[in-house]
Amino acid sequence: MDGKTRADAYLSRRGLVVLSALGLVAGGKRAAFAASPQGQLTWAVHVSLAPTWFDPAETPGMITPFLLLYALHDAMVKPMPGNAAEPCLAEAWKMAPDGLSYEFKLRAGAKFHNGAPVTAEDVKFSFERYRGTSSALMKQQVASIETPDEHSVRFVLKKPWPDFLTFYSSATGAGWIVPKKYVQEVGDEGFKKAPIGAGPYKFVSFNPGVELVFEAFDGYWRKTPSVKRLVFKVVPEEATRLAALKRGEVDIAYSIRGELAEELQKTPGLSLKPVVIQGAFWLYFPDQWDAKSPWHDQRVREAARLAIDYKSISEALTLGHAPITNSIIPDSFDFFWKPPPAAYDLAKAKKLLAEAGFRNGFDAGDYSCDSSYANLAEAVINNLQEAGIRVKLRPLERAAFFSAYSEKKLKNIIQGASGAFGNAATRLESFAAKGGAYVYGNYPEIDTLFADQAAELDVAKRTAMLQRIQQILHERSVYAPIWQLAFLNGQGKRVGESALGLIRGHAYSAPYEDVTIK
Repeated sequence: MDGKTRADAYLSRRGLVVLSALGLVAGGKRAAFAASPQGQLTWAVHVSLAPTWFDPAETPGMITPFLLLYALHDAMVKPMPGNAAEPCLAEAWKMAPDGLSYEFKLRAGAKFHNGAPVTAEDVKFSFERYRGTSSALMKQQVASIETPDEHSVRFVLKKPWPDFLTFYSSATGAGWIVPKKYVQEVGDEGFKKAPIGAGPYKFVSFNPGVELVFEAFDGYWRKTPSVKRLVFKVVPEEATRLAALKRGEVDIAYSIRGELAEELQKTPGLSLKPVVIQGAFWLYFPDQWDAKSPWHDQRVREAARLAIDYKSISEALTLGHAPITNSIIPDSFDFFWKPPPAAYDLAKAKKLLAEAGFRNGFDAGDYSCDSSYANLAEAVINNLQEAGIRVKLRPLERAAFFSAYSEKKLKNIIQGASGAFGNAATRLESFAAKGGAYVYGNYPEIDTLFADQAAELDVAKRTAMLQRIQQILHERSVYAPIWQLAFLNGQGKRVGESALGLIRGHAYSAPYEDVTIK
């Protein structure tokens, strides 16, 4: 294969690895002419925006930061429309035939918002300062980073690692590039106050809890954005988001569910935009490794799974758009294992609780969740309480929730989720394998299989290992999967292209340079 073959078609991770072994995978060039950006579009965002999401180095194992990263920053390789690993700041890349190194060629003319060119030193610096999800795993695998010249970067691995590109390009923020000189000048906290990236939009202002403003960067390599100004307004209440959309105060409203979604559908000039994303939701039982906890008994965990009326909850909140996949792994991911269908059986749930010594149920303590999905939590809690599992809802703002989750501060029941890009291995690394960012305890059989698959180059053998891990999670009821989220959004009449759903599995509008006004 020609070293500069255009990577236009959607390619699976395995396909990309094969192609990379043969030669460079290259991306497209910026259009020669583009009109000046015009107008403003406003989003009503369902979560409070956190400055930690301005810095790719702190990317956690969830999709929310990418809501901002796709505007403010750019990556060497990232998911784009039609391609799960589109060359971006790297115009081409190749994997060595022995699998021990990856070489990237930087795109000529790519620059940061302050006019500084994107260089190999910036790439190396961005990886070395990365401290987000899976950072320890990635740095354990990389022996060195070489920069032969300003436009070439070579990652040398300690041993072949088939998932290097998946982690680097999509599952983490390690491949999103920041300007070394600027970060060193202002420091990490200064960077969050005035971030500079290489994306299609520049930072203008941030009023915490109120709004974030970006403005088009006419030096963006891919193309000049169509819309001059993007405004993200924080509107936590769902009914308020819909009301703002109706009045034309916002153009796109994230997360409009249930009866409000039905109301939106009936409103002239508004459109409901459902997007099924790679966002599995689940209940996690972090005390299952504590012999004194009721959750240590597998029958109790199975009872919780059987007590949830998955189909009714999906119909009530997402109008039935959210599929019940019965897994913490999205069904679109490579190496997905299809489990048996989820079952709702309240009588059996009560029977299992009685067998475990809880004939009259038990007080299960806190049910912690991201506050933007408290309505899902309320529905699940109602189901659990019908079975005799009595809990107290504890909603937290998203950044605080995921921080507490990863710092192992939560107990009893955690309503977790992740919409991060990747494959089954990247998701299992964060949520199932020992040392994972959101793993409170471990099972040795899972850890052994996970370590073995990471070095296995035979795709069939690796698939069998990763699917066996998923099977163990299912058999032991380590989790109670709820659904794979259908993200329901509202779009106003001024919007030409919302960019919702353009990138497979992505929750939010992206790429922002493709967004248009009618």
